[in-house]
Amino acid sequence: MDFDFALLLVIATAVCGIIWLYDKVLLAPKRRVTLEKAEAQAAGALPEDVVAKITHEPGWVDTGRSMFPVLFIVLVLRSFLVEPFQIPSGSMLPTLQIGDFILVNKYHYGIRLPVSNTKVMSLNDPKRGDVAVFRYPKQPNINYIKRVIGLPGDRVAYVNKTLYINGEAQSQELLAQLPPNRPQRLVMQESLGDVQHQIFRDVNRKGIVGEWVVPEGHYFMVGDNRDNSNDGRYWGFVPDELLVGKAFAVWMHWESFLSIPDFGDARAIN
Repeated sequence: MDFDFALLLVIATAVCGIIWLYDKVLLAPKRRVTLEKAEAQAAGALPEDVVAKITHEPGWVDTGRSMFPVLFIVLVLRSFLVEPFQIPSGSMLPTLQIGDFILVNKYHYGIRLPVSNTKVMSLNDPKRGDVAVFRYPKQPNINYIKRVIGLPGDRVAYVNKTLYINGEAQSQELLAQLPPNRPQRLVMQESLGDVQHQIFRDVNRKGIVGEWVVPEGHYFMVGDNRDNSNDGRYWGFVPDELLVGKAFAVWMHWESFLSIPDFGDARAIN
């Protein structure tokens, strides 16, 4: 989605909070004073329907007061703890399927303010092999998900569909050919240091060739579907300030609106 949901959530929470505060500080005391005066004039207790009419909150006040705690909790959870995302493309196949709903740890790479994404507390640096969500450098209102390949200072090369990090080839092991008789795609197990994960390689498609040196404060991201991924090999590096969080689990798969959500494929992300 192109719109900024975080901004919309912050605005909605702020508006509802202002309504709640306005009612608590100004309107509610006026209702109590009106009720006390009416009781004094009546020299006793008023009928329940009269009390209800005097103390009745306007609809917009009731809505704002009711929604504020809900929106505030969602804002805190989504901004600082865990945020759900849906996988819209096949750039991370076979690790993540189109229609997977994932959970992203928002504080793993540091605590950041909503909307501005300004880091206010550093915690962990991205590690090679992490599956990370970040804001697309060319259009920051769009979130991307890729695998962390290059860390600050690394020299990364991609030659003959093999990754080289600081001159060392990252090993690949053939797991399957799809389809078996006339293979169009290879399923490989790639090792990035201690991290092992599967990737796709297209048999008949030429791979990009290039070499990059990762600047300080930046990271080099590549998709697992190597021949079908718009990633750092084409547009460069991801600055630290655009990191959103670390993807750690798939909790649901929903292929399309007309299909039935599948909770049986819940799994950790490697």
